[in-house]
Amino acid sequence: MIGGMILFRTVGLLFLSNCFMTLAWYGHLRFKSAPLLLAILGSWLLALPEYGLQVPANRYGHGELSAYQLKILQECITLVVFMGFAWFGLNEPPRMNHLIAFGLIIAAVVVAFR
Repeated sequence: MIGGMILFRTVGLLFLSNCFMTLAWYGHLRFKSAPLLLAILGSWLLALPEYGLQVPANRYGHGELSAYQLKILQECITLVVFMGFAWFGLNEPPRMNHLIAFGLIIAAVVVAFR
């Protein structure tokens, strides 16, 4: 059985790190008139706190979770965060094929944790 507090802390840090990374990778799409160099520099500044959260998440989680489980969990969290950002930040609601694809990834998480 996975330790509840370790899993909670790991998921929380992964969620926060993915919020930063999603903004770093896709936030600049809201400001297409800004120079590309500014978008790159802004993305790098957002990536730094992402690493400050991602590395501890993996350190805390590893041992209770395998590296494979950590990676699959991180990818699932990434997609959940991205879906919220794309829907509300970019005004691109998911279509049925996107929801089915996300559902298959969530099924992968279930398989990985069995």
